[in-house]
Amino acid sequence: MILRSKPSFKDILFTINGSILPRIAWHLVAVAVLSIVAVFAAQHHPGIFVKISAIPFTLTGIALSVFMSFRNNACYARWWEGRMLWGDLIIAARSFARQTALLNEDDRRFLLTHVCAFAAGLAARLRSEDEAAAIARWSDTAPSENSPNPTNEVLDRIGRHCITLMQTHRIDAIHYSVLETQLSALARVQGGCERIAMTPVPFAYSLLLHRTALIFCITLPFALAGSLDWWTLLPVLLVAYTFFGLEALGHQLEDPFGLEPNALPLGAMLRTVERDMLSLLGETELPEPVQPRNHVLD
Repeated sequence: MILRSKPSFKDILFTINGSILPRIAWHLVAVAVLSIVAVFAAQHHPGIFVKISAIPFTLTGIALSVFMSFRNNACYARWWEGRMLWGDLIIAARSFARQTALLNEDDRRFLLTHVCAFAAGLAARLRSEDEAAAIARWSDTAPSENSPNPTNEVLDRIGRHCITLMQTHRIDAIHYSVLETQLSALARVQGGCERIAMTPVPFAYSLLLHRTALIFCITLPFALAGSLDWWTLLPVLLVAYTFFGLEALGHQLEDPFGLEPNALPLGAMLRTVERDMLSLLGETELPEPVQPRNHVLD
């Protein structure tokens, strides 16, 4: 996730890190080259583009802008829902930890370290990383061989331990139901995150937008070259930067759990859970909070 203050005039002109420009640079180069070709053609063959009017591009540009805004809103909603779910995970983890305060040290350490294992496994699962290895940092019990969902297995392990505590009368049924409420909240978070990760924006929707923006940007120079000459480059590149940039940004926000600069900082949120759980266990040497590098927090 990009962490920057309100951009200054200097930032607007020169900032590259955190900008979408590197992702669309070759698109802009291609449009610029095509615009130069159109200008040369208009200069050497006056009137060649006289029948190409800019009016259809005005109407098409308005429709494309509206269509693009709908897609970007849908992608941002996915990003924001992912952030809300991880916020709920942090809240549920803290509540669960507080509700284990009456347990003995061994039982409480087992439960809270497995909460860390659950969060680590979920982060790895959402990023298609080694889920078992992430869980192994906090749990000595390896997931079952060929387990379809090791992270859910950790949550099940916590639940079964809570049942054991109730059956051995170390907690009563009311206390168990309170703990189970937080485990259900963690399960809902995992299910919500998996729903986002496994249900992308329909491919045909993205393909239609990308094709329309591409056709618009590569044909626009021919409508302007005859009347604007070399000034054609300015509006064409500005339009291309806007359309291609919004399309690329929407593609990043579509996968809120990915590794793109604008994705959610799962590493930082996971570290928050780890620090909170270890602190409640009385640990004094806590892992350092994740800090942004070059204004990018992961």
